[in-house]
Amino acid sequence: MRTSTAPERLLPRWPFALMFVWFPAWWLLGLGEMAWIPLSFAMVFYLVRRGRIEVPRGFGIWLLFMVWMVCSGIGIDTSGRLIGFVYRALLYLVTTIVFVYVYNARLRLTPRYVGGVLTVFWLITMVGGFIGVLFPLLSFTTPLAMVLPQPLLDNELVHEMAVRQVTQYNPDSWLQIDPRPSAPFLYTNGWGNVYSMLTPIVIGYMVAVRRERRFWFLLLALPVSLVPALLTLNRGMLIGLALALAYVTVRFVLRGNLRAILALLGLALVVGVVFMTVPVAQRITDRLAVSSTTADRASLYDETFQRTLESPLFGYGAPRPSLKEGAPSVGTQGQMWMVLFSHGFPGLAFFMGWLVWAYLRTLHRWDPLGLACNTALLVVVVESSYYGILTAGLTIAMIAAALALPRSEPPLDVPTSRAILKNTRNERAVPIH
Repeated sequence: MRTSTAPERLLPRWPFALMFVWFPAWWLLGLGEMAWIPLSFAMVFYLVRRGRIEVPRGFGIWLLFMVWMVCSGIGIDTSGRLIGFVYRALLYLVTTIVFVYVYNARLRLTPRYVGGVLTVFWLITMVGGFIGVLFPLLSFTTPLAMVLPQPLLDNELVHEMAVRQVTQYNPDSWLQIDPRPSAPFLYTNGWGNVYSMLTPIVIGYMVAVRRERRFWFLLLALPVSLVPALLTLNRGMLIGLALALAYVTVRFVLRGNLRAILALLGLALVVGVVFMTVPVAQRITDRLAVSSTTADRASLYDETFQRTLESPLFGYGAPRPSLKEGAPSVGTQGQMWMVLFSHGFPGLAFFMGWLVWAYLRTLHRWDPLGLACNTALLVVVVESSYYGILTAGLTIAMIAAALALPRSEPPLDVPTSRAILKNTRNERAVPIH
């Protein structure tokens, strides 16, 4: 019996909940995912105070990436790139801490609770998308702009954080493309990445709460959310959603679950109806007619690969300007390419190796949220090739892995479980179940 150690196992919910439930506040302040850094430090405090930290088998792959990422800093050659390198390193550290915290806080951060928090984050994403649809030219100066020195505000990324816009839109561009919803994230692709990863988790959570009133609210919200999603004209997001739907359908076909198959076919029908109702197809066609993004990305990826061959071991530490006039920086337009260029071929092997390992190790999950997490991991593996998933997308992937990966510890005995439940009832918690 381990009753005496039970109180040490309890990790509070609030640092995790504040990351996602309070995200609108972080966005309005100009912080966004940057606010997750101090919250992750709070997680470290509670983990250290708890005493014993567990990680699953295979986590060493990710730790090797973290070590390699730090070592690749030898390629940094300017102070500006050093600032970017340190910031990205902190964000990678945040995702690592969140994974360890969720994995160790299983007694309080249960799959149902975590699924509820992520569902709130999905609803926040949906609302942000609608704001972008209804008020496409809305922008405002955040408090962050009032405290930062002008040299920092002159940085393009910092300026975009300090002066918020609800759509990705450049009226001065020679490409006449309609505003595309992005709030509460910086870029439309970030919105699409988060939406496509969270949607399977939301559906899994709906199954878990199907006998409660919130199920009916989410059942209504699901087709409604497709409106801003489709109006982002985000082809990568559509690929991710189609992959998730096809993947889960195939798994249920192999298992012979007719009821689940019919439910998925109904969902596909709803998506088709919304797609035909919202003027999406024509807008995507118009965008493709004036945009050469596919060809431009192919050219950029080729340059990224060729230049990485000149520094294959540790890469360059950070993206660098392209040799082609007007092209985006080399090592951007996809997390996989950023890792390759910034941290070399070994860094890419460790980074993608961890995501693939987490996906394969969770294939056994058939419970609703477990299967949803496994699906989200598959989606992020694919979307890493064309989306920058740092920070929100990678954090969601880490949470999905922490929930779905096998546990190394045997279950607690009955007396200990009762002691923990009694202790839990005495603590305040965010009202999400």
